Amino acid sequence: MVTSRTEPVRGESAAPELSVIIPAYNSGAVLESTVKQFAEYFSGRQVEIIVVENGSTDNTADVCGELSKAWAWPGVTFHPMSSDKGMGAALRAGTLASRGQRVLLTADDLPFGFGDIEGADRVMAELGSIPPAVIGSKAHAQSEVERGLLRVVMTGGFATLRRVVLGTRTGDPQGTFIVDGTLLRRIASGLSEQGFLFTTELDYALELAGIRPVEVPIRLSDDHLAHASRISPKDVLQMAKGLVSLRRRKAELRDVATRAASAG
Repeated sequence: MVTSRTEPVRGESAAPELSVIIPAYNSGAVLESTVKQFAEYFSGRQVEIIVVENGSTDNTADVCGELSKAWAWPGVTFHPMSSDKGMGAALRAGTLASRGQRVLLTADDLPFGFGDIEGADRVMAELGSIPPAVIGSKAHAQSEVERGLLRVVMTGGFATLRRVVLGTRTGDPQGTFIVDGTLLRRIASGLSEQGFLFTTELDYALELAGIRPVEVPIRLSDDHLAHASRISPKDVLQMAKGLVSLRRRKAELRDVATRAASAG
């Protein structure tokens, strides 16, 4: 598996319409299905799928290798790479290696199906322009989300802490993100969260620069509902501490995002 991908591959267009970034940690059981579903959905369009393996101990790397060998989807390209361990590390590495006009930050089990992508397209049609950032949001009033009590409590507690500590207005900064590619790559170079707080850091930076992500409704897929949450109460505690760290970096993050948004 390659460790980076910064140069266009021969035969690729200069800028795909979309880059799909999938962080993969011990994802061997679900990754092949997810990647193939994306490939089928975007077949014939100029889209790149970037899978970022980050410290797996299962057969994730082997799955990526087999997908590469058998790849045959018109228009859609597949690029496995690796990064340091952590979801944030993977999302940042994949973003910086991407070339898409827009970039989708998603998960290895396709949690919302394609509802987030279709929601972003609807918003674009309604506005007549492409919003800088769209979030597939579990907090949207029209989202269909069924969760266990523990997950509801953890999510609610973290949301309250986030509003108090950071003052952000986005309902679900840990949903899937579809962001203008140039803007995201410029911002990502200044982000540092290695774990689950990466998208919260991204949302905080965007809001500090005056960019309010548009949240669209989603429906949690049956497959996602069947899997236990990978976030434990211990993770929530660490994330709470991380919010304080983000607050200390407020001026830095505002500067990074403001410069990224104002660059020509």
